Amino acid sequence: MKILFAGGGTAGHINPALAVADYIKSKHPDAEIFYIGTPDKLEAKLVPEKGYAFYPVRVAGFSRKLSVKGIAHNINAAKLAVTSNLKAKKLLKEIKPDLVVGTGGYVSGPVLKAAQQLKIKTAIHEQNAFPGVTTKMLAPKADKVMLAMVEAEKYLKLNKKPVITGNPIRQELLSMDKATARKILKLDDRPLILSFGGSLGAKHLNEAVCELIKWHNPTNKFYHIHATGKVGYNDMLKNLEGIKLHDGIDIREYITDMDVCMAAADLVISRAGAITLGEIGACGKASVLIPSPFVAENHQYHNGMTLKTAGAAELIEEKDLTKDKLIETVNELLSNKEKIASMEKAARENAIIDANERIYEVLMDLYSNS
Repeated sequence: MKILFAGGGTAGHINPALAVADYIKSKHPDAEIFYIGTPDKLEAKLVPEKGYAFYPVRVAGFSRKLSVKGIAHNINAAKLAVTSNLKAKKLLKEIKPDLVVGTGGYVSGPVLKAAQQLKIKTAIHEQNAFPGVTTKMLAPKADKVMLAMVEAEKYLKLNKKPVITGNPIRQELLSMDKATARKILKLDDRPLILSFGGSLGAKHLNEAVCELIKWHNPTNKFYHIHATGKVGYNDMLKNLEGIKLHDGIDIREYITDMDVCMAAADLVISRAGAITLGEIGACGKASVLIPSPFVAENHQYHNGMTLKTAGAAELIEEKDLTKDKLIETVNELLSNKEKIASMEKAARENAIIDANERIYEVLMDLYSNS
């Protein structure tokens, strides 16, 4: 069995593919896994680290800016659209996969299109509530369309019913319980706030969380773990310079023990990336979501609204994010145990924790009929 994955650009497209690839290998150790991605993005590092064969195809999205730079970019993107399709066809003829699975990002476009032209079975997994351009373009001809969120279906023109699978969840997050996690972190019964904005960080979110910490620090009422991301760590330390933080406030660049921190948390403050929301739901956490306005088609807002509509989260758009707004929201939630419990229940009920198995079953059904 040969399965080829195509997707990249961000961890949200790459990690679902790798999680499913790992699950397939656990069931079929002799399965051959291949991956096509862009040569200068995160997948070029993460895929080989997992031990899977990686093949680069250079591709670029089109710019919407009507500037000299934007026009030049689009001319290059048009050239790459042609060359990437030819390169993808050549690789597919060499590899001869039984299935091609697209998980999003520009690179999955030419690969799945080439596979469809070569009559190779294709499947798409869309992580977001608002589908990306690639998914919209390729879904009508895909043999199987898998959606993480049911809300995505209304934005697609499909010839057959999609399969709702959820997003893959890291196993370690599912196996850690709150009592054990709080014991590991040596916490008493005070609430723990967990906040983060992604691996690179989020400037506006970091600034608002910094003010939140300044507000609750003198009270010593809450524990707080915050990850600034790579570009925000020094700025936050500088912003907090001269303030004596109590022992329960932990400022980090990254969170390497997310299974422990997430399980121990009473309230999560974060962006609204699809994978993050899947993990928040699977762990049954109340959350305050601040969608990034800088992602394609504002899909984080649509993602976040799925949890807000379910009663599992509060949502603050970045344009409305102020220190007072965040402080007011957090204070109201942590002062109302019944509200937190209701949000936790809604998060759990909205979660899909067996996404790996669901996706695997779809792919195996497609393989058996290939």
